[in-house]
Amino acid sequence: MSIRVVVADDQELVRSGFSMILEAQPDIEVVAEAGDGEQAVAAVERHTPDVALLDIRMPVVDGLEAARRICARSGCRVVMLTTFGLDEYVYEALYAGASGFLLKDVRRDDLVHAVRVVAAGDSLLAPAVTRRLVADLVRRRREEAAAEVTPQRLDVLTAREVETLRMLARGLSNAEIATALFVSEHTVKTHVSNVLGKLGLRDRVQAVICAYETGLVTPGMSGDKGRS
Repeated sequence: MSIRVVVADDQELVRSGFSMILEAQPDIEVVAEAGDGEQAVAAVERHTPDVALLDIRMPVVDGLEAARRICARSGCRVVMLTTFGLDEYVYEALYAGASGFLLKDVRRDDLVHAVRVVAAGDSLLAPAVTRRLVADLVRRRREEAAAEVTPQRLDVLTAREVETLRMLARGLSNAEIATALFVSEHTVKTHVSNVLGKLGLRDRVQAVICAYETGLVTPGMSGDKGRS
């Protein structure tokens, strides 16, 4: 069964280029293209795709608002596209529900890989975007020390689920987590599913955000901040 995709970008050449790359894959079908965010939302409602590629800066309705509407109204997964590695909207896009974030100069193979990964229920961030996210999280925690995002939020998790979340935030794959915990990948997938469900998170990206916000992990350290 093909992965159904909507491609939205206000630049026709970029839009058609991405569509051609994806359409060349045997397991991917581009069901619609859109030139602005409003058209993108309408296309998702009309065609019920698995993945929507959204330029973060579009006319009429920007990619950020389009992502909010799409994630709130459907099960479609969203991958945001931007020209800049340090886009100021990265953090808000992830909170809006985006499951992936790529730069527009992404390589052909990486674009195809991203669509497949996100369609399968995983999340994907370009390295430059990950660095921005972590830096922004640290800044926000310092500026909003009284934001009431506390480690107690994690009390609903078992010890093994907390450890799984910690490893997710450090960027480990399911296979790497399985090796570290001496369990099967199937067991890891169950732990990840439990973490997302108990914390009310959409995907692994939001799990990483939660881990940093609660202080479970801290950037720039080989070790992690444990819980008492």
